[in-house]
Amino acid sequence: MRRSTAGTPEDDPRARASRPVALTPMLTAALEAFYENGYHGATVRDIASRVGVTVPALYYHHENKEALLYALLDTSISRLDTVCHLVDIGGGSPVQRFNDLVECLVRHMAVSGKLAYLDGELRSLTPEHRRGYIAKRSAIEARLLRAVEEGVAEGSFDLAYPRDTVRAMLGTIQAVATWYRPDGELSLDDLVKRYLSILSRMAGLRSA
Repeated sequence: MRRSTAGTPEDDPRARASRPVALTPMLTAALEAFYENGYHGATVRDIASRVGVTVPALYYHHENKEALLYALLDTSISRLDTVCHLVDIGGGSPVQRFNDLVECLVRHMAVSGKLAYLDGELRSLTPEHRRGYIAKRSAIEARLLRAVEEGVAEGSFDLAYPRDTVRAMLGTIQAVATWYRPDGELSLDDLVKRYLSILSRMAGLRSA
């Protein structure tokens, strides 16, 4: 039986990960512009026009175009970092934590849509912003790696290269955003079941 990771359904990290990331109108307009034209092709004037404000009004909230990009990336990775942290502090066996982390990661990527595309624009961030983003991404990877390594230590997982395997897992999960459509034939719950099966095999889950 899967444990409860929090007090209420609204606090459940899996429920949080299933909801689209909340964005302000300005960030929504920036996301659309970056997705359609690329970061370098998008202009602040176009973004301001999409949201119906002047350029100075946009600059009041976001210093420049790079600040908009960072706000989008940070909003997404911070939400994912938070739900993975909730799983981590929820306790449970390594296999339980592995399953819950994988589920949160898959659910997040499935509802990320255009936000996932922005990961390829990391090179456009300032060094400070890039370090902040990578630190949160590394913390997420570390939580999954810890669950896998503890599972190997207790004999639940059978694999020779935990770190390499976890990186392969994260790449597999990230690819979900490139093809999954919430309005398609595959439900989110069924997607999660498939990926739990796939990644459990990658982890070398031993039969009970």
